[in-house]
Amino acid sequence: MSLPNRLALRFLSSAFLLALLLTGALPGAAQAPTATTATGPLLTPSQFLGYPLGSRFTPHAELLHYVDHVVAHSPGRMKRQDYGQTYENRRLEVVQIATPENLSRLDDIRHNNLRLAGLETGAKQRQQPAIVWLSYNIHGNEAVSSEAVMQVLYDLADPQNTQTQEWLQNTVVMLDPCVNPDGRERYVQWYNRARASVANASPYAWEHHEPWPGGRFNHYYFDLNRDWAWQTQQESRQRLTLYNQWLPQVHADFHEMGPDDPYYFSPAAKPYHEDITDFQRQFQNTIGDYNRQVFDKNNWLYFTRETYDLFYPSYGDTYPSFNGAIGMTYEQGGSGRAGVQYAKSDGDTLTLAQRISHHHATSLATIRAAAERHVELVSEFQKYFDNSRTKPRGIYKSFVVAGSGDPGQLKAFTTYLDRQQIQYGYAPRRQRTRGFNYASGKDESVQLEAQDVVVSMYQPKSTLVKVLFEPRPALEDSLTYDITAWALPYSFGLKAYALKDKIAADSKPAAKAVASQQLSADAKPYAYVARWNNLQDVRFLSRLLQQRVKVRVASRAFEAEGQKYQPGTLVITRTGNETMGTRFDQLVRAQADSLGVLVQPVKSGFSTSGADLGSGYVRNVARPTIAVVAGEGISPTAFGEVWHFFEQQIGYPVTVLGTDYLGSVPLSKFDVLILPDGNYGDIYPERNLEALKTWVRGGGRLIALEGAAAFLAGKKDFLLKTKPADSAASKKANPYRLLKPYANAEREQIGERVQGSVYRVQLDNTHPLAFGYGPTYYALVRDTLNYRFLGEGGWNVGILKRDNYAAGFAGRQARRKLTDTFVLGAQDMGRGQVIYLADNPLFRGFWQGGKLLFGNALFFVGQ
Repeated sequence: MSLPNRLALRFLSSAFLLALLLTGALPGAAQAPTATTATGPLLTPSQFLGYPLGSRFTPHAELLHYVDHVVAHSPGRMKRQDYGQTYENRRLEVVQIATPENLSRLDDIRHNNLRLAGLETGAKQRQQPAIVWLSYNIHGNEAVSSEAVMQVLYDLADPQNTQTQEWLQNTVVMLDPCVNPDGRERYVQWYNRARASVANASPYAWEHHEPWPGGRFNHYYFDLNRDWAWQTQQESRQRLTLYNQWLPQVHADFHEMGPDDPYYFSPAAKPYHEDITDFQRQFQNTIGDYNRQVFDKNNWLYFTRETYDLFYPSYGDTYPSFNGAIGMTYEQGGSGRAGVQYAKSDGDTLTLAQRISHHHATSLATIRAAAERHVELVSEFQKYFDNSRTKPRGIYKSFVVAGSGDPGQLKAFTTYLDRQQIQYGYAPRRQRTRGFNYASGKDESVQLEAQDVVVSMYQPKSTLVKVLFEPRPALEDSLTYDITAWALPYSFGLKAYALKDKIAADSKPAAKAVASQQLSADAKPYAYVARWNNLQDVRFLSRLLQQRVKVRVASRAFEAEGQKYQPGTLVITRTGNETMGTRFDQLVRAQADSLGVLVQPVKSGFSTSGADLGSGYVRNVARPTIAVVAGEGISPTAFGEVWHFFEQQIGYPVTVLGTDYLGSVPLSKFDVLILPDGNYGDIYPERNLEALKTWVRGGGRLIALEGAAAFLAGKKDFLLKTKPADSAASKKANPYRLLKPYANAEREQIGERVQGSVYRVQLDNTHPLAFGYGPTYYALVRDTLNYRFLGEGGWNVGILKRDNYAAGFAGRQARRKLTDTFVLGAQDMGRGQVIYLADNPLFRGFWQGGKLLFGNALFFVGQ
C-alpha cells in the first residue's frame, strides 16, 4: 500500500474501519515496522500487521510491536508500563491512556485514588477521572480479545476520533493487551500451523481441534482466571501488585465461550455474593444498557443474567468487585474451537472478524459508560471504602488466628495478607470472649492469647476480609459456577475464630522468649532436629536431599533435651554425613536460615522419652527419583498443579512422562510415579496395568489422585472399592420419583453435586501419610467421594464420618455419599505401595493445608 493511501486511511472514522474489518475489505500493507520510535503516521492494525485484522491470529510479539507503535505515536497521551514477565519470559504490560493533562499528573491521580479508598493519608480531591481497567486474553485460546484490543487501542489513540477523545476527558484507561501470553502463544502457534491455506469452517477440520493441553492455561497449566484472589502464579502476583496500586472503579475481563453461543454481558447471573453492594448491582445494569444499545443497533445476538454469576471471589469480575470496582465478564462465542471461521450448528458461519467487532464494541461501551457516569462512579467508590472502614458488613467484626500455631504457616498467612493490602495486628494480652470456632464449627467460649493475629473489619479492605474469612458464605442460589467455600483458616489449616466484637490490637507482636539456636561457628552438635509442619519444611528437606545430606524421619513421638517432637520430625545426624566435614554444619544452618526453618541442635542421641535418635523408629529418608504422567487423557490443570508444586514450591526434580510413550518407559528408573487426575482407560489397558503392578510390587510407589484413584478402584489387586449404589428395590419404592419437570433438570442434578465444599477429614496421624497433622485436616471436596474403607492390607489414613461437613454447598444426595467414606490412604503391594488421594490436596495451588500431605506421600510413605 502506498504512503498516500495509508495517510488517507488514517482519517477514516472508526465506524467505517469496523465496517471494512467485518467485510474483510481492508487491504493489506507492506512489512510492518517493529521499532518503537514514532516514524511515519499512526497506522491501523491492518496497515501495521500487513493483513486485514481478523484474517489470521497475531503472534504475541507482533501484538506488542503494534502496542509500541501506537504508544510511540501518542506522546503525552499514552504510556506503556511493564509490570513483569511470564514463566516463559514474555513481557507483561499495561498501556495507560489519558488526556495530556491527566497523563502528566497520572501519579497524583493514582495516589488520590488510594486516598479516596483510605489506603493512603492526605488531602483528597473528589473531582478526578474514573479509572477503567480492561484485561484481555487471560485464557490463551480465547484469543480474539487480543486481536480486538489492537483496534480499541487505535481508536483511543486516533486524535480524529472525537468520541474517544471526549471520553478520555473523564477517564484514565489501563489496558492490558494480553494477561496470558504463554497460553496465547501456545494456541496461536498451533493454529497457524494447523489451519488450511484458506480457513476451513467445518467443525471437523483439524484447525478446530486443539491438541492437549490446549492454550487456555499458562505455562504451568493453571487457569489464571481462578487465581485472582490466591495469586499462586507469577503472572497473577505481578499483575495484582500493580492493580492494587491503582484500584480502578471499573474492571472488565474479556473471554470466549462455545462457538455456538452468542455474546454475554452484564448484568450477571445469580448468585450474587451478598457483599456485592446495591450500587454495584445497579451499575452492572447501567453498563449492560450501554452494551445493549450497540448490540441492538447492529442486530447482534446476546444474553444476560445467565451462567456467569458473581460469587466465587477469584475471578476477574468478583475480585475487583470485592475491591470496590464494578467488575464484569464479557463472553464472546468462539474460543479455541472457532479459529478464523466456524460453521455453527444453526447454519451461520462465525468469523474472527465478527468476534473482534463484538469485543471492540463492548470495550468502547464500557469506557463510554464510565466516562459519562464518572462523577457517580468516583463518589460511590469513596463511599464504598468509607463504609468499609466505619460500617463494615456482616455480623463478625474481628477474625483472630492463633499465634501459637506453626510459625511457618503463620508467616505464609501474614505474607498473604500483606499482598492483599489487608491490615492486621496482634492481640496485646490474654482475654476470653465468645465467637465462632472454625475447628468445631460452633459458637463457643474462646480464649485469645497475646500475639494472636487480629484482622479487624474496620479497615479499607473489610469487604475482601469478610469474603475471604467468612465461615459459611451465604448462597442465594445453588446453581453456581464454581466452588462455594474457601475460608482462609480452612485453606491454611490454622486455628482461628470469627468474633462479633471489635478486638483491640497492637501493630507489632509482643516480644516473647524463643528457644535460641545460636551456635558458635565451630560447634558440632550430635544432630539437628527440625519439626515437620508446613511447606517450608518440605522445601528444606528437598534442598538437603539434593545436597546429598542424609536425613532421617522420626515415626514416633520423642522428647529430647526438654523439647517434645511429633512423628515426622526431621533428624539430621552427624553420623552418616561425616564425608561432608565442616560443610555439614554450614549447609544445614544456611538452608534453615534461608527458609526460616527452626533447627534445634542436640548434644546427644538419647531421648528422655520415645525412641532414641539411633532407633529403628527413626528411619532414613531416601532421595526418590520421581516421575509424573502428562499428556492426552490427563487433566492439564491437575498435571500443572503437580508440576508447579515440584518446580516452583519445593524445588525438587521431577521427570514428566508423556502418555503417548508411557508404555515404553522402563519404570525401574523411578522410585515414585504420580498419576494426576484424568481418564486412564486408554493409558492403562490391562497389559500395561499388569506391568504397573509389577513395578509397584518390586518396590515402586504409585500416587493416584482423584480420577486416577477412581480408575484403580475395583481393579484386580487394588484395595480401593466404590460403595454400592442405591438398590433397585429402593428406586421402585416411589414410582412417582421419575416424574420430574424438564425445566427443573439442572436443579435436580445439583443434588448429586459438591460445589467445592469444606469437609473435616478424620486422620490417622500415626501413619506417615499424615505426619505433621493433628487428628483432622480440612479438605476442599469437589466430588462425591463414594468409596468403601480399605480392607485388609490397606491403611485408611483419612476418612469422612457423619457430620464432617464444615462449609459450602453439597446436594442432599451428595451429602449422603460423603458419609463414612474413604478419602486418602495407602496399601502395601509387594515391596511397594499404592497411595490413593481421592481428594486433590494441591487443587489450584491455594489450599495450603494440603501441601504437607502431598510431601508426606513423596518422601515418607514406604520409608
